[in-house]
Amino acid sequence: MELPELTVLGNQMNKETGGKRISKIEVANPKCLNMPFDRFQKIIAGKTIRSVESRGKWLFIQLDGDYILLFNPGMGADVIHFRPSDKLPEKYGIKFVLDDKTGLTIRVWWFCYLHLVQADKLSEHKLAGKLGVTPLDKNFTLNGFKQLLVRKGGGIKTFLLDQKNIAGIGNVYIQDVLFNAKIHPLRKISSLTGEETEALYKSMKSVLNDSVRLGGLSYEKDFYGKKGGYGIDQFKIAYKPGKPCPICNTTIQKIKTGSTSSFICPKCQPLNVET
Repeated sequence: MELPELTVLGNQMNKETGGKRISKIEVANPKCLNMPFDRFQKIIAGKTIRSVESRGKWLFIQLDGDYILLFNPGMGADVIHFRPSDKLPEKYGIKFVLDDKTGLTIRVWWFCYLHLVQADKLSEHKLAGKLGVTPLDKNFTLNGFKQLLVRKGGGIKTFLLDQKNIAGIGNVYIQDVLFNAKIHPLRKISSLTGEETEALYKSMKSVLNDSVRLGGLSYEKDFYGKKGGYGIDQFKIAYKPGKPCPICNTTIQKIKTGSTSSFICPKCQPLNVET
């Protein structure tokens, strides 16, 4: 799950759970917690959910008492809302019941983080406390993006995937983000022109906003169990090796970029500078 899916989920969770009190918690695998379950349960039981918001690939669940419940779904998770009369999913590892008998279940695909922190100690959290700016944040400006790049070296794809720089982009959305800006994933940051930087900034916002509007990726579920509408038809070159580029008809290639794979059009995204 990346920024669009967490944005959709966070908005829906805020609507359904905001202002309600946590009455019961179940956690099948306590390894996802940052403290023993007994202590975790003792602290949050009875707490009221003040708000839910997404930041990058995390959900920040604000509780009264100045606590924040941090949730990261890892490779993916089904976070599903339920009402008193609903039949619960057959498999889930985490369950929250609220004071009105509604709640949510979480089935994690592989691993997750469910960490409870005090608000004034958030900056000490090794992952969520170090998040960079979120591309859809109103404070994420072109000038701010340029300043981030000035202070950084290395390759542009590596930079964008580092959550301490830009929070929320993963290896799914990065493909078309770079393609729209006509930038090869192995381009050095120092080689980018002002026009390319602006194109990249606009591409990030465009791709991510389009996915949010469609409810996120087509293989991910929202809080109501509905799958998103952003899939293969919306991808331009992502996960389409061997297909023609939608701009120039050149064959799309799959290449290795460090520890990840990338999909590029070699004509539209030339690696024409020394790397």
